Amino acid sequence: MSTDTPGIDPLEALRAPRDPACDVFLTGPVFLDIIFTGLDSAPVRGTESWARGMGSSPGGVANMATALARLGLHTSLAAAFGDDHYGEYCWDALEQGEGIDLSMSHTVPGWHSPVTVSMAYEGERTMVSHGHEAPAPAPAAGTGSRAAAAGTGSRAGATGTSTGAAAPVFPQCPPRARAAIASLAPGRSEPWVATAARDGALVFGDVGWDETGRWDLDALPDLAHCEAFLPNAEEAMRYTRTDCPRAAAHALAERVPLAVVTLGAEGAYAVDGRTGTAAAVPAIEVEALDPTGAGDVFVAGFVTGTLADWPLADRLAFAGLTAALSVQEFGGSLSAPGWAEIAAWWQLIRTCDRQDPAALERYAFLDDLLPATARAWPLRRAVPTIGFRQ
Repeated sequence: MSTDTPGIDPLEALRAPRDPACDVFLTGPVFLDIIFTGLDSAPVRGTESWARGMGSSPGGVANMATALARLGLHTSLAAAFGDDHYGEYCWDALEQGEGIDLSMSHTVPGWHSPVTVSMAYEGERTMVSHGHEAPAPAPAAGTGSRAAAAGTGSRAGATGTSTGAAAPVFPQCPPRARAAIASLAPGRSEPWVATAARDGALVFGDVGWDETGRWDLDALPDLAHCEAFLPNAEEAMRYTRTDCPRAAAHALAERVPLAVVTLGAEGAYAVDGRTGTAAAVPAIEVEALDPTGAGDVFVAGFVTGTLADWPLADRLAFAGLTAALSVQEFGGSLSAPGWAEIAAWWQLIRTCDRQDPAALERYAFLDDLLPATARAWPLRRAVPTIGFRQ
């Protein structure tokens, strides 16, 4: 992340003295992600493949937490961390590097950090993960330190969910927050989600592939507490038994106030179930280096716009922009753009020849958010390597 990101607070005009100190709360497992890029094809059994690029960074729920924090939201994360070097690196990168509140997180003695190796090629990624279920934190654990109470949920990423490395053991009293992000899974109810919603948080429901194959919305009990539900097109169509992502969005809007369906290269489509308003925003064409965490960054951008009370189309456009900027860098968390990256992109894109005026107008709302001048694009990002001395 660039060190001179403008101090933009997207919620500044809305903040009041009695507001919660936390803007967004989320929980889940933190992985150490090792990413290989520049592969010409998928690895072939019995051969050795060489990648032209490699990086490492905190992953899993850290992708979304970092994206939220870099957009200026006060972010609280509850997670278990291993007491190995990987866990220490991830903790320090999130707390010291990104300013994320880890007072509800804890370090587990003798438990090693979950690890994912991600290989990016042909615009997609393949992952291999390893980890063991984290034990529940001690009931008498304190707060504000690496021994604080925490919980874990499913590993939510851009294209899928894995629950092999952590179990949902979050305490039932999350911090008071404007918003919370819940990873929904069939047949599983997290008591903290209902508590957060009852305390006034807007709950945004993320979801992964339904390994049961039933695709039953009634099997997602926490969906009833959600302000918004954000599946991808395939997931949305399967859950609604439709053959069109837009029809799926309208069907989902009968179950939740906001239905947002991501359409990959075609952008995103959303329906406000309260007003009937629908919005569609095309994707931004970019040269993708690593798609890891792009879905998490999209959710973070949409949460930011929702809390800032932007029009629905602006929220979609902003979410799509942040996701597009993220895939041009290594890693899920390190690639999340901050306001410096967004400002540099907006300055660059308006000076490029043959830009469609209508497309530029779609992002005109950025003028009211960004500084008049910005650093030139591209910006130098953090080195995504553990222990690299600069």
